[in-house]
Amino acid sequence: MAFKNFKSVRNIAIFALALFAAVLLPDWVVDFFRGAFAEFRAPLEAIPSQLNDLRKFWSLKSNTKLELIEAGRDLARLNSAYELKVMENSSLKLQVERLEELLSLPSQERYKMEIARVASRDINAWWQQVTLRKGSLHGIKEGYAVIYGGGVLGRVCEVGLYTCKVELVSSRDFRIACHIKGDDRPIIYQGLGGVSLRSFGGEIRDVPADVEETSGAVIVTSSLAGSFPDGILIGEISSLKLDSDEIFKSGTVRLNPELSAVKEAAVLIPVGDIGK
Repeated sequence: MAFKNFKSVRNIAIFALALFAAVLLPDWVVDFFRGAFAEFRAPLEAIPSQLNDLRKFWSLKSNTKLELIEAGRDLARLNSAYELKVMENSSLKLQVERLEELLSLPSQERYKMEIARVASRDINAWWQQVTLRKGSLHGIKEGYAVIYGGGVLGRVCEVGLYTCKVELVSSRDFRIACHIKGDDRPIIYQGLGGVSLRSFGGEIRDVPADVEETSGAVIVTSSLAGSFPDGILIGEISSLKLDSDEIFKSGTVRLNPELSAVKEAAVLIPVGDIGK
């Protein structure tokens, strides 16, 4: 009994000491220790993801020769298709460069993609934040746009040396200017948060009243979004209704279900920020 009382008193004393330090110590000291702890913890957060990659590597290495031959044939077909796409892309890129030179237009290359693996998700707010296995050492800064194969993933909200946290497009803290595909008038998108493990989405506001409710209409990013280029997929409109002022409409947005299983993402680094 005395030992249990000692543990209770000790825990209370530690909590009181931490509270005392947080209140009375200067802000720069608290920020220093918080940052140091975050950098110490960052590699530990990435270890499970790295071990999972290692497990997949050894599981693939244990396949039989016949399975490897079949996988090699499938891979060869994919490589051939990708080579054709690369050649087509290179041809189109050269054509754009020639047109830019003839018309004296500025280059359209505004971003460099930094590919990063997803290390973990925030359990306290599932699908609201993910941690990527790259940070400031790779040129990533707060506010940078993050995309994946299904469109907008989110925005970088916190950066460490080796990792960064991304506020997902489904988060209530994520807000962005966008527009309906085919209609350049700007509207506002905001995440609604994860209602359940299989139900998450967003809402749109300031939609012009003359926009008809069309199920499946696509919402894309606007050039007014700042860190995001124009035309990146956000989601599909699932409902629209007229507001009380009868000037604008508001509605809900259905996000890509693949958002729940993202394993790799691309951080968009502005070309002008590279090397700074």
